[in-house]
Amino acid sequence: MYGEELPHEVILSIQRILELEPMEEIDSLDALTSTFSPVDLLNNYFPDEASLAHIGEVNAKLNDTQLALQQEIDTLQTELKLSQDPDRMTHIQEMISDLLGQMSRIREKATESEAVVRNITKDIQVLDLAKKNLILSMTVMKRLQMLVNALTQLEDLIKEKKYSEVAQTLAAVKQISASFKAYTAVPHISRILKRIQEVQGELRTQLDVDFDSFYLQDPSKPIKPALIAEACLVADVLGPDVHTQIVDRFVALELKEYRRIFRTSDEAGQLDNISRRFAWFKRLLNSHELEQGRVFPSEWRVGWHLLAKFSEITRDDLSTLLVKARSSLTVKSLLDNLQLTTEFETSMARKWATPFHDILKATSSPQNQPPQTISSAFEPHMGIFVDAQDKALADMLAPHRKLRTTRPQPRASLEDPSASSSNTEEEQESPVLPSSTELFYFYGQSLEQCAKLSTGKALFDLAAMQRKWLRIYAEEVLTAQLKRPQQQLPIPRRSMETRVDIDGLNQACLLINTADYCQTTALELEEKIRSKINEEYKEKITFQVERDLFISAISTSITSMLREVETASDPFFNTMARTSWNTVNQVSGPSAYSEELVKAIEQVVDVVRGRVEQKKYLRNFMDKACSLILVKFTNALVRSRPLKEIGAEQLLIDLQTIKAYLAKMPGEALQTTTYAKGLAKTTTRLEALLKVIVTPVDPAEGFILNYTLLIGDASFSNFQKILDLKGTPKSAQNTLLDSFLTITSTKTDLESTSFLSSLDMDPPTTAHLGGSLISPGASRVSLPLVGNSSGEGIFASMVAPPMSGPPTGSSIGDNSGSRAGEKREVFSDFRRFVSFGLRKDSMAPP
Repeated sequence: MYGEELPHEVILSIQRILELEPMEEIDSLDALTSTFSPVDLLNNYFPDEASLAHIGEVNAKLNDTQLALQQEIDTLQTELKLSQDPDRMTHIQEMISDLLGQMSRIREKATESEAVVRNITKDIQVLDLAKKNLILSMTVMKRLQMLVNALTQLEDLIKEKKYSEVAQTLAAVKQISASFKAYTAVPHISRILKRIQEVQGELRTQLDVDFDSFYLQDPSKPIKPALIAEACLVADVLGPDVHTQIVDRFVALELKEYRRIFRTSDEAGQLDNISRRFAWFKRLLNSHELEQGRVFPSEWRVGWHLLAKFSEITRDDLSTLLVKARSSLTVKSLLDNLQLTTEFETSMARKWATPFHDILKATSSPQNQPPQTISSAFEPHMGIFVDAQDKALADMLAPHRKLRTTRPQPRASLEDPSASSSNTEEEQESPVLPSSTELFYFYGQSLEQCAKLSTGKALFDLAAMQRKWLRIYAEEVLTAQLKRPQQQLPIPRRSMETRVDIDGLNQACLLINTADYCQTTALELEEKIRSKINEEYKEKITFQVERDLFISAISTSITSMLREVETASDPFFNTMARTSWNTVNQVSGPSAYSEELVKAIEQVVDVVRGRVEQKKYLRNFMDKACSLILVKFTNALVRSRPLKEIGAEQLLIDLQTIKAYLAKMPGEALQTTTYAKGLAKTTTRLEALLKVIVTPVDPAEGFILNYTLLIGDASFSNFQKILDLKGTPKSAQNTLLDSFLTITSTKTDLESTSFLSSLDMDPPTTAHLGGSLISPGASRVSLPLVGNSSGEGIFASMVAPPMSGPPTGSSIGDNSGSRAGEKREVFSDFRRFVSFGLRKDSMAPP
């Protein structure tokens, strides 16, 4: 069994593994491989000379093993011969051949059996076919007899006008005759089918006469309504085209008088008589429902057909009248007539609890164009309404679009106690401009009015007009008020006296609140129009451009408030820049200018905080104001050089005073982590700068080591900036620069640039706020709508002076391509080295 499933070698290996005793030794001859070494095997058998005494035993064991292997080989060869016996394969092939022969004989027997069965049942099949044909012939003959009898009966009923029975008989005739369409080649059947068509034609003619008699109501030949009601049943059997023709005929006769009375050339058909049209139709509809309408089946919806035809005639008449009156058409006339029309359509829709457009659609033919309502005739002329709204808005905003030329008012002095309090009337004012609420109230009214009259192109045109006036309001009312010529203010009596334009700040805050209200309400207006307008216009409605304009107005207002911060702080920074810090002998607490600076900024911030509604805009203002103050402090510090050690120490104390106020300036409600981190980062850099200047230059090694620890770079130009700010003499600068190069050349961990690389040694005297801040290096810091700069970019993107330039430096730098994180290079190329050597020689004393 094992020999049939697994190779013999595998069986032997398994048996050998399973039959081993725990202490039994494994015969080395059982593991013969291509790397077999007889020497190793002999060494195993005879490890020493004493083991040679057992050579006979080993020889006997090897002989036994050889005999066993030979017997195993003989057994395997015998099994292999049995498996490869050719007689065995021949026997198998003979068996397969016998099997195929048996299958062939079975197939032949089956064919013979089938032929026998077919012969036996042949006569039966013929009889079945004859029976089937006989039954079909009898059925056809019986149906033909029924058709002839029904047709004869139908002709008699038609003559007697028994329409109730005619409807039933005609339905039976049409049903039976449908089964004879396959026998039209039979002459007799063909004549019967032709007669059926003739009878239906005669019946239609007779029905037309009876319906006309009913419509016209000849007193000499009255016709009973019951007969017409039964005739309607016959019309339904004849087909939908027949009852449609009957209804159209009835509608045409009913509205014939309407066409005559309300001709567009007569007085009754003019626009001012449109209400008479609707009143006339309502009377006609009431009369129809009480009299003729009762004879018609409800599923015919004759009232809907009357309404559809009336709408078609009226719409055509109104289109003609509106075109004629285009030049003299007034908004009142247009809206009054349109309102009467929409009210009529609404009343009809309410009467049948079905939308007016669905009524028209249900009564129109699929081949015709989509039906149109009566009010659609006013669509091409709704431009008059939109133009009227446009003119009304122009008149409404005209007073606000004119730039208000007010007499310049003096700025409030910090010394004036009344300057810190706002006008009580202004505090009671609305947080937004009243014109904005009036504008959107007018928008809401015109939108509702237009949506009731039209939700198509007229509403789309109205939305376009509203977008136009939103742009005008943003640009010519809000933004224009901030772009008025600056007022000429009285010159301050003292250098540290400043004046805050409280009215200007209040106006900027008011404009921020108004612009935010407008951009929020504009989004709501867009959504409301989308919900009312037709589907084909929904995707075209957007107020995004106008909302962006209001957001731009908010940004401009924030810039205006920052300009006020700059104006309020300029006198104190000018005082700081003009102070001779190199002559200061001792430090005596915060300087007077720093305390007055904090008071001036606080006055502006208090006004803004109390007037701006949205916190996000307050945060934006606080971020930018903080950035602006630190920029101006840095610029004033650079302009006030030389500083000397005592002067730099005094500036450190002043910086702490300003920093303490800036830290609490936003307040708890507006304080953010980003603001605090930005303030700390910028002030830390300024403190590092001043601490380096405070350090004495003697000894030079200690001064340079302190520079590398606080500044953290090996930039030659940045070190020279420190020397210039410190006011180090030119003769001493050469020695310090040599020592700086010697010491930093061994410190490979220093960077090649730092925040000093962007410090402009010739900063502008004022920062120009045209939507951005001027950094110390004259680089603009953008003012996004809502962001947190927090002084993050004070030293960003500023350039250092060139190595070969004058000692004071310039705004044109040579390290603009350096990246943050790059290791420093004392000399980036040979040209800079030569330039330094020439500079050193030229500065050496003769």
